Amino acid sequence: MYWYLLLLFFSAFLGGAAVFLFKGGNHKQLKLVLSFSGAYLFAITVLHLIPEAYHGNDHMVGVFILGGFIFQIVLEQFSDGIEHGHMHQHHHDKAVFPLGIMVSLCLHGFLEGMPLAGGYKNELVFGIALHHIPAAFALGTVLLANHQSRNNTLFFIALFAIMAPLGYFVSDAISNGGIGNLQRYFNRIMGVVIGIFLHISTTILFEAGPDHKFNRRKLIAVLLGVGIALGSFVSEL
Repeated sequence: MYWYLLLLFFSAFLGGAAVFLFKGGNHKQLKLVLSFSGAYLFAITVLHLIPEAYHGNDHMVGVFILGGFIFQIVLEQFSDGIEHGHMHQHHHDKAVFPLGIMVSLCLHGFLEGMPLAGGYKNELVFGIALHHIPAAFALGTVLLANHQSRNNTLFFIALFAIMAPLGYFVSDAISNGGIGNLQRYFNRIMGVVIGIFLHISTTILFEAGPDHKFNRRKLIAVLLGVGIALGSFVSEL
């Protein structure tokens, strides 16, 4: 029943744990996965999430979308853009825990899981799962660069991996009235998440290649991501 939550957890956890298997800074395949997932997530947001958020004729939703977009910009001041798979390694002579990166990334993962309670599970789960693979890999890289132990690194990767499923459960409780009367504000909460999705996905697309240019492989990955999302959308009409 909750296969998609297991997929979200294990894609992030295994993606992060892969840092122990792959050494060096050349991760071209991960960059292709990131480009595909960014394009797919952008298309799903435009085709499904935005129309659904405005379904209740709440004209303030746009304000919350804008707020979510700006909120993600603020988060990245602490995360160093790790949500995009960026691996900014800050080396220290002794073990240093990157608290800002960890907190902002966990909050980001939690919010990304929230739209799953509103439907479109199949459409969203693959985009989020693919997006979390390079993000978790980047997190593992940063943790190791800051001299965190193997066990600590795996623990914090698992903590990040569980955030999206946790976001689903909280969002599901809100939408069903299980948490006070917050269900009346569900579309506005989704507006914040949509803004975050728009920022993450467009940033990935703009940074898809050197000097913000697309090479052929990444262009194919982006077109494939958009094409699959569009095909799913058309099949539901």
